Amino acid sequence: MMRQGSMRAALVSGTAPGAMLGTMLGAMLLAGAVRAQTAAPAPGADEGEMIVVTGSRIKRNPNDSPLPLQVFTPDDLSRESIVSPEQFISLLSTNGNGADNLASNTDVTSGAQRGTNGLSAANLRGQGSAATLVLLNGRRVAAHGLSGQAVDVNQIPFAAIERIEVLKDGASAIYGTDAVGGVINFITKTNYQGVTLNGFTDVTGKGDSPIYRISGTVGYGDLKSQGFNIMGAVSYSWNSILRGSDRSFVNGNQPNRGLSVDTRGTPIATLFPVNPTAPGVGISQGGTLLGGTSGSTVLDDLIFPGSISAANPKGVRASGGINVLDLPGGAGCQSMDGGMAYDDKLWANPAAAFACAWDTGRAAILQQPLETLTYYGRATVELGEHQLFAEITGSKADSSKQFSNNQLTANNTTLPLAYPLNDLTRATYNDIYNKVVAQFPAISVNYGKPIAFRWRCIACDVREYATETKTLRATVGAEGPLFGDWDYRAGASYARSESSSVLGTGYHFRGTFVSAAQAAASGIPGAIAGSPDPRAPTAPGASAPGLVGLINSGILNPFSLVQSQQAIDGLKAISATGTTLYGGKYEVKQADASVSGSLFELPAGSVKAAIGVDFRQEKYGFNGSPADAIDKPNIFNAAFDNVNALTGVKRDIKAAYAEVLFPIFTGFEITGAIRVDDYTGFGTTWNPKVAFKWRPIDSLLFRGSYNSSFRVPSFNQIFNGVTLSPYSGRDLVDPVKCPSNKVSVTDPNCFQINPDIANGGFPELGPEKAKQVNLGVVFQPNRLWSASVDWWMINVDGTITILTLQDLVKNATLFPERFVRNSAGTIIVIDQRWVNAGARRTQGLEISLRGGHEFDDGSAITAGLDGTYLLKKREQLIPNTPFGPSLIGVFTFAGDLGLRWKHNAWVTWSNEQFSVSLSQIFRKGYTNQELPGVTAGLVSPPDLQKQVKDYVIYNLSASATIQKNLKVIFGVRNLFDKDPPFAITYDSNTGAGSSWEPRVADPRGRSFTLSAEVKF
Repeated sequence: MMRQGSMRAALVSGTAPGAMLGTMLGAMLLAGAVRAQTAAPAPGADEGEMIVVTGSRIKRNPNDSPLPLQVFTPDDLSRESIVSPEQFISLLSTNGNGADNLASNTDVTSGAQRGTNGLSAANLRGQGSAATLVLLNGRRVAAHGLSGQAVDVNQIPFAAIERIEVLKDGASAIYGTDAVGGVINFITKTNYQGVTLNGFTDVTGKGDSPIYRISGTVGYGDLKSQGFNIMGAVSYSWNSILRGSDRSFVNGNQPNRGLSVDTRGTPIATLFPVNPTAPGVGISQGGTLLGGTSGSTVLDDLIFPGSISAANPKGVRASGGINVLDLPGGAGCQSMDGGMAYDDKLWANPAAAFACAWDTGRAAILQQPLETLTYYGRATVELGEHQLFAEITGSKADSSKQFSNNQLTANNTTLPLAYPLNDLTRATYNDIYNKVVAQFPAISVNYGKPIAFRWRCIACDVREYATETKTLRATVGAEGPLFGDWDYRAGASYARSESSSVLGTGYHFRGTFVSAAQAAASGIPGAIAGSPDPRAPTAPGASAPGLVGLINSGILNPFSLVQSQQAIDGLKAISATGTTLYGGKYEVKQADASVSGSLFELPAGSVKAAIGVDFRQEKYGFNGSPADAIDKPNIFNAAFDNVNALTGVKRDIKAAYAEVLFPIFTGFEITGAIRVDDYTGFGTTWNPKVAFKWRPIDSLLFRGSYNSSFRVPSFNQIFNGVTLSPYSGRDLVDPVKCPSNKVSVTDPNCFQINPDIANGGFPELGPEKAKQVNLGVVFQPNRLWSASVDWWMINVDGTITILTLQDLVKNATLFPERFVRNSAGTIIVIDQRWVNAGARRTQGLEISLRGGHEFDDGSAITAGLDGTYLLKKREQLIPNTPFGPSLIGVFTFAGDLGLRWKHNAWVTWSNEQFSVSLSQIFRKGYTNQELPGVTAGLVSPPDLQKQVKDYVIYNLSASATIQKNLKVIFGVRNLFDKDPPFAITYDSNTGAGSSWEPRVADPRGRSFTLSAEVKF
């Protein structure tokens, strides 16, 4: 088998494939890119061993496959300082750009991204992480214990890997469900002798967020001479934290470019008018400083009319809040770390003209703290011509997901917060009062009334989920000859992934009953929703329990960046750190057997066949948290998921398959395969595949395939309960009353709406069904030069998806049942649960180029490029309706970001002892997001950037072999220290996102890597 082992090089490109191919030997680019064999060499060039390769059950030469198969070796990975599966996945040009890495799912998430704490997944051809099948030695591993659908690739024992095979084609005819976008098969060593120790470090140029990894592999016994082999590998890695505040490009305060943040919860609280509603509940019955004295009188209307005057310098109502920093003569919102003036024009919210905002993206983390231990052991015995093996592998990963501090908003139901006037608060209260009354004298009649507010509790610390995930997989198997050239393979395995998340910093007991049901369940006489909950802890000195009591006593000061020791001690006393958030467990039991060999002879060769059976049971449980029971005190804003608790749901899968290879004439063969699967709850599905290979001359190969595939819904997508959460964004309208679907502050029909959003499982979900076509040509005139182009098409019907709220609103006539209205016709709930909605059509080109020259002194220079050009990406909401506009190069909040062009290219010089590589990573830009004020034409920022720029970075690496047992590799990633391009990713609904795109770019900047390998 030809590998790109010791030599590599890069070909280069412009921003389009035509320019790239025309100047292919021009610029030398790309460092962190992965190099691998993609072009099929001519027979005789390097025949290799006949083995079972990914995507087939018939033994064949992997270099002469009809399928687009890439093979990566440890040498390919070490030259690019790739030491984890996540790094490997992210550099595949055929991998999509979903929120599948640790940088993209560390912020506040909703919908499908919830429960992905610590998860990294693969997403081949942009079909989604659940549509990429991940195998270890050809057999399945358990899905992540929390997500219940995608496999966490970081559980793979990377230290034991011999090669990685990436099949860029559908493979349900061989493997069953999930193999829609492709298959990634991690294959471990089987006959290793000796001892190898590895060490790796990666530190940024700023000296922060280091990554470390140590590993060791040991093996004894030779299968050929001794008839046995025992080996083991263990590795330990840890990624240190990198915060958003550590990088200047993380900046949500760029209104000149069309970006600001839609939150008025700031470290110096924003005052709000809140009025009493019901006797004995909520805010003081005397009203608040900016509120009226009863529910029918809103003082805000009286003192903030909509005309410019000395009392109202901005000429707007101020029901959207007042921050003293933003008043004339104030210190300015920027005086707070991360603060900014609320941009009422960008967010089409003039009522908030006096408010401040706060950059939530700076509080999120860019590199998630993660410590991972993986281990692998294998024993292999040869008994005559038969081989028996047993292997065990497992992992333990500890991750810390951290994001913005909790925002506290006073209301009359669950959070009746108001800063009082008493001996403890008098100085602060009078200071705030004097600054406000100086601009709005009319509020003087309310002096002494408590101040209602919205506040970002910096002293509470950032919110954190600490997640521990443990995996275990045990496998036994046997293979050997039967008769003639027929042989068998059989095995059985058990795999599980178990995760548990607990609350870290940033969470505290609320101190009030959050519902009438919770109050009733407490058994406390007179308890009603919004009243104090005595079961919650009370801070020393506070007059009532929890956060509400600590603030309403005046101990915790929302108008100061510095808190008293009493306040700090009080927060510790009511902290919920260590409370179980939720946990899950996924188990897979499987057994399989297959036989393969020759059926009969044709003039062009033997007709070969394979048949097999596959039995599998998948089981999933999600345990929720006892802390979220109705008889327990509420923890403010903790994302408990008890509504989705599942107790051991399971399904059984029985499958049989057959595969036949026909050599029609010399150089031309056809392979056909078919598989039948019977799934509990879904019935029977048949999936065929046919592939051809034609080599008219030794240097030219044509290949192609057609197949169908499918993906069954995950347990969560079917069985999860329904949760309701209020929508806090400012971009939704009633689609019936407002056909333009644009928020207006003057047209009552187009006022913004804030309904509850329903998320959860949908019991009537069916499987996705897909059809794939792949056509390719490979040209390889000699061992060093090759070029391949593959056109592929994936048509998916019945897509399992969560439609975005924007899509639901824009297409409300197609989904009338998704809009729940009250008797007055007002939308109160939008149903955003999973649905088999319409279809997806994706097409692309995958290009691979290799070239090189060997010199007389034994050195060589080589170059290569792997790229993916997206030709089509469209979605249909429901059957028999038109497909929507192209999604290529268009920003989306969720799902895969369809980039038109991606490539990895490299150039390498090497000899027997040294090698130097320069590489480039290129990701094409796309259309930027627009905030509501821009879309509505209310504001036109002077530096508005409608297009996100291309992401291009270069990497450099050099390796040296010292004697025979020591190898050292030095590298520089992001050689020119280029920041990610500016991109508006902020989401007003969740408060997540910022000014860069983690689905595309690496936030660490320039970093220096050093690795060493010692062999004994």
